[in-house]
Amino acid sequence: MAFGTKMLNGPRLPPARGSATHLVVLCHGYGADGNDLIGLAPVWQKLLPTVAFAAPNAPERCAGSPGYQWFPISRLDPHAMNSGVHSAAAGLEGFLEAELARNQLPDDRLALVGFSQGTMMSLHAGLHRKVKPAAIIGYSGMLTNTEGLGQCGPEAPPILLVHGDADQMIPAQFLFSSATALGHAGAAVQWHICPQLGHSIDEKGLVLGGTFLAMAFRGLLRRTAAEICCSVT
Repeated sequence: MAFGTKMLNGPRLPPARGSATHLVVLCHGYGADGNDLIGLAPVWQKLLPTVAFAAPNAPERCAGSPGYQWFPISRLDPHAMNSGVHSAAAGLEGFLEAELARNQLPDDRLALVGFSQGTMMSLHAGLHRKVKPAAIIGYSGMLTNTEGLGQCGPEAPPILLVHGDADQMIPAQFLFSSATALGHAGAAVQWHICPQLGHSIDEKGLVLGGTFLAMAFRGLLRRTAAEICCSVT
């Protein structure tokens, strides 16, 4: 089986109330697994009681580690990362389609949330879907293809990028380059820098993410191409 086409699986959290009205798929970082991010779901479910959550394990084990990788990482180079993202895209897309079908939801009831390498996957998958998701949130990650993004237009999903200013694994400068490229392409981008935070998610970022999802699922974040880039405090 080719790399990136393996059937994915991982922990899930059903809606707290009734049938699912929306789906949030959480993509973990390099060397982790779905359990690393599914812990966000009970916190956000207080705002989103009818939302289902799923956190797939990436397709390959990391060498010498119990964790998983979406693709191998040898250096922090956007071009190499972009090649890796493309290699794993089919596997993630297959999981998204299967989870939407399992929850009997249309494509536009989906949101993608990623951390680190999972942010790279979430941005790529969300921006390249024929029917765009309701939202994309990226923590401590980057857009891997800033030059070949093209024009997203007003149909692009609202995007929130959150990053720690003390992140030594993926420096915060990648938030600014990613937000700039997305904004120039016509996407509506919000961003937040977390003071004195390393490669992690803090309480402020968690609150921003939950609020962003709630607003997106209510249709409150769709904008025109003229409203392309802003920041949140």
